[in-house]
Amino acid sequence: MMLQLPDEVTVREVGPRDGLQGEAPIALDRRVQLIEAVLAAGVTHVEIAAFVSPAVVPSMAGAADVVAAIGERLGVVRAVLVPNLRGAQMALDAGVDELTFTISVSTAYNERNVGMSIEQSVEQMRAICAAAEHVPVDAVVSCAFGSPYEGDIDAADLAVLCAALRDAGASAITLADTTGMATPRRIDDVLDVIGVDVGLHLHETRGTGLVNLFAGLQAGVTRFDCSVGGLGGSPFAAGAAGNVATEEAVALLDDLGVRTGIDIDRLIEAALLVETFVGRAVPSRVAHVGPRSRRA
Repeated sequence: MMLQLPDEVTVREVGPRDGLQGEAPIALDRRVQLIEAVLAAGVTHVEIAAFVSPAVVPSMAGAADVVAAIGERLGVVRAVLVPNLRGAQMALDAGVDELTFTISVSTAYNERNVGMSIEQSVEQMRAICAAAEHVPVDAVVSCAFGSPYEGDIDAADLAVLCAALRDAGASAITLADTTGMATPRRIDDVLDVIGVDVGLHLHETRGTGLVNLFAGLQAGVTRFDCSVGGLGGSPFAAGAAGNVATEEAVALLDDLGVRTGIDIDRLIEAALLVETFVGRAVPSRVAHVGPRSRRA
């Protein structure tokens, strides 16, 4: 059977932000070291920090210092998460290459995560896009495949929100499976309505993250968020587990002949590095046993 898959995909590494946001704070120089390690592996798109209140997310303190330490790199996109216009203005002042703005299609989750209604978040998005001018803004839609508070989300409601975000100026849309409620069936159902010009941000809460990535790949999606070591998960969603591990995604994509431009061995080195920073084994299986092409 011939698989109809894209020739190449873009992997946005979110480990330095999503992977570390729920961890105990680590030294800024270690955060920079992790970013340098994934860049050395060939990653060219990295979410390096979040401009959020350090009182709420202490592990993301010093975001501007992280941006300055990495500096501009030819061919590298330094993305940062912003929750509101104030955070966006701080990020723009720091000189970032991309903003990611989180908004949820789940009313209850949006209020818990950013303290705003969905309508208020859309207006924040509009103001952020106006302030950003030539800096792209990716709207990351949380709970796109189901909410821990409201259950299944109607794909038609998601489509309405995505259209509103594009109208507000979003340059890209990423659908996030915040608490791992997606399945391949649900991925297909949503993409049938939304289309495949989106990114996917998937979590392994129920062990379906990698197979959901494959379902998105088969459908024609070419942008995926992954976290080195498989760390991550929203601190505002009970039971949320880590992201799809970058090295597990790259190992699969390599085997399928889908280009990422990322060196799997250097990526595994980065995963084992972050393991020493957080003081425990990362959940990634490929980090510990390697890709299937290796012999015992």
